[in-house]
Amino acid sequence: MPRNVDRRTFLKTAGSAGLAATLAGCSGGDGSGPTEGGSGGGDGTSTSGGTGDGEDTESGGGGGDMSGTLVYARGDHPTNYDPQQTTSGEVAKVTNQVFDQLVGFTPGSGGQLREGLATEYSLEGTTATLTLREGVTFHNGAEFTAEDVRATIRRFTDSDYEYYLGDSNRSGYGPFTFGNWVDSVDASSDYEVTIELTQQYAPFLRNLAMFAAAILSKQQIESLDDQVALGTNPQGTGAFTFEQLDNGNQRVLLGGNGDYWGDGPNVEQVVFKTIGQNSTRVQDVINGNSHITDNLDSQSSQQLESAGSARLASKNGINVGYMAMNMARREEFRNRQVRRAVSLAVNTQAIVDSIYQGFASVADQPLPPDVLGHNEDLEPYPTDKEQAQSLLEEAGYGDGFEFELATFSNPRGYNPSPVETANQVKSDLEEIGLSVSINQFSTFSSYLDYTDQGKHDACFLGWYTDNADPDNFLYVLLDPKVSMDAVPEEQDWVSFDTEGYSPLNVAAWANTEFMSKVREAQQSYDEATREQLYKEANQIAHDEAPWVFLDYAQTLRGVNQAVVEDSYTVSSVGGPFLNTVQLQ
Repeated sequence: MPRNVDRRTFLKTAGSAGLAATLAGCSGGDGSGPTEGGSGGGDGTSTSGGTGDGEDTESGGGGGDMSGTLVYARGDHPTNYDPQQTTSGEVAKVTNQVFDQLVGFTPGSGGQLREGLATEYSLEGTTATLTLREGVTFHNGAEFTAEDVRATIRRFTDSDYEYYLGDSNRSGYGPFTFGNWVDSVDASSDYEVTIELTQQYAPFLRNLAMFAAAILSKQQIESLDDQVALGTNPQGTGAFTFEQLDNGNQRVLLGGNGDYWGDGPNVEQVVFKTIGQNSTRVQDVINGNSHITDNLDSQSSQQLESAGSARLASKNGINVGYMAMNMARREEFRNRQVRRAVSLAVNTQAIVDSIYQGFASVADQPLPPDVLGHNEDLEPYPTDKEQAQSLLEEAGYGDGFEFELATFSNPRGYNPSPVETANQVKSDLEEIGLSVSINQFSTFSSYLDYTDQGKHDACFLGWYTDNADPDNFLYVLLDPKVSMDAVPEEQDWVSFDTEGYSPLNVAAWANTEFMSKVREAQQSYDEATREQLYKEANQIAHDEAPWVFLDYAQTLRGVNQAVVEDSYTVSSVGGPFLNTVQLQ
């Protein structure tokens, strides 16, 4: 925890001039950096007695010489840092520093699992068994035990629990992380947890490593009169403590946890600061006023490549960017020919080449490459406006129609230039007689509120993998999570108010053949069976076109030379792993 940090010091330190002086005098600690691991893609039925990456977590961390202030610049500033109340990656960047999960991801790997708050974990049939790490304390001083695991899961999923977060407050992660699968949690022993599932569920251990599965303090949960308040003062077991939330200046201050059980931390403070403009944010890193930044576009990436004081760090991403067509709201989009016409009209190659300028590839299915079940036989929709016009005429919409395209303004890795992309889509669709009005949102949180309520006709979104499992794309984003019986016969969509519906499926698509294959794959622990089912599901999604498949983006980061190079690893799954970062 930082010593003698008050609000005035925070504001002074976070200001550009004062911060530049602070960074110039930063010195690194003596902790070791993360180690590259292997790729994921297992079937979720694993047992671990170690981290899998060679680091010694048994000895504990918190022993680095914490000094200096690490500054992470980002494009948006959420105001709620409760991991159970959000789907935002901007929140996860912070909460992953404050909280730990039962299982972790090896930094830099494609999803290799390692120890977290559990030192051993296994999944056999419908039973998950975990041995918990002893000697871990929350930032509020409470000892970590099995009761914290049970309270965390119940707060997220159990409406009978007095401290249940509530359907209106919990994020869409609740059902697919725990809620649809967990039948009971046995916490009768302090350091052993047995979780009984309602069915075999292959991705479950990977779900335990997701940011939304962060373990909360039972003491904090049960001391709150208002569960929403946890988001402004989160207290985890992580490498950094949550010190101050400055919404006025769009900054968050974290302090190094000297009692951390794991590796690091090596810096005394972390500041998350918000700079919406890509070029300005990158220049901040080049100038040394920030150390690390993300969500880069092509122009800002080129700035970094030509800078002598910073570098562009990259890694193959595990993500997808898309434009969803809301079938629940627009009758036109319920017609498969219309959806395919839109996909044929949008010049995705131009978006990737001219707007993203080579830092992405054109998508052809919901599941990105390097993930189990990606169907290599599929190809992107070609740009063919003549065929698109013909399909519209066959569908009875030869005279066109009008619709709204909702978009966020701040850059996202899977869509680093959303407004420019929206204008490209608008121009392309006007050529086949469709009139598009762009509804631009200034904050990502308000944008997600809008799409969660199904108010959009069409919208841009994307997804970074939470756990490197195909289920995290195909089930999470395109299965409506409703009963098969809730889908009317001869219909491939449902309304947003259908019981059990997940608003993460912003297309309202409910193709029962697709749903059957994805749900069958969830329950199989045989990797070959899962792979085949997911390939078939991707074929259906490609052909039915509930989305315009835009891109698979590289994971890009701007890193100032003050960061010791081997101490920070770009990761496509989990993170950012700031606990090991050292400053020169």
